[in-house]
Amino acid sequence: MGLALASSLVLIAILLSMRQRLGLERQILWASVRALVQLLAVGVVLAFLLRPGSSIWWSFAWVLLMLPFAADVVGRRAPQVPHVRRLALGAFAVTSLVILGLLFGLRVFPLEPRTLVPLAGMMIGNSMTATVLVATRIVAEFQDNRALIEIRLALGFKAQDAFRPYLRSSLRTALIPQIETTKAVGIVILPGAMTGLILAGIDPIEAVRVQIVVMYLVLGSVAVASSTVALGLSKMLFTPDQRAVHLPESR
Repeated sequence: MGLALASSLVLIAILLSMRQRLGLERQILWASVRALVQLLAVGVVLAFLLRPGSSIWWSFAWVLLMLPFAADVVGRRAPQVPHVRRLALGAFAVTSLVILGLLFGLRVFPLEPRTLVPLAGMMIGNSMTATVLVATRIVAEFQDNRALIEIRLALGFKAQDAFRPYLRSSLRTALIPQIETTKAVGIVILPGAMTGLILAGIDPIEAVRVQIVVMYLVLGSVAVASSTVALGLSKMLFTPDQRAVHLPESR
């Protein structure tokens, strides 16, 4: 009943779209229905993964399945970026090894299905947005400043040195939103993990402790994924003999 009543909030969004003539009614309805179906399906899968006695290898398989799906989402959001799916897949794999390796290696969380799947989901999900942002910014910086880059190459700069100022600017653009979110958490923003735990009846201090770890997880994963994509893409923009490649114009 609560879920059905909550759907009235979607109706409010649809009515506001109609009132302001935004033309987003179908998109809002489709997004809401799709989220419902996807979450219910994931709930069924999680019920299987988290049942007592279930092998943790099923959870590892689920995490491995997340990687190509996330890379495909990045590819659809940034079609103008060359080899973006391959770059994103590599970035998510590196991020998973580094971040999850540290969390479970240092025993911040016990390595169990109930911790592995949700943490991996938060890590990859938050990394996707930053990955799209840094990849699109790098391509835009490369195309907008191509003449200046080629001048630096003509002066004897190596390709990576010629492009470094624009690489640095793109990385800053991708990381600043997450840094600002981290700074505002607890004062302006009450994050979802903490809110969910409190609504579930967990002690607020314990919920805060979990949320702090989650925020650090997100910040670290965004930094690792963005840097991996940025470094990989910057190398693809130049030939082995230090010339800038030609990219098709973005539409």
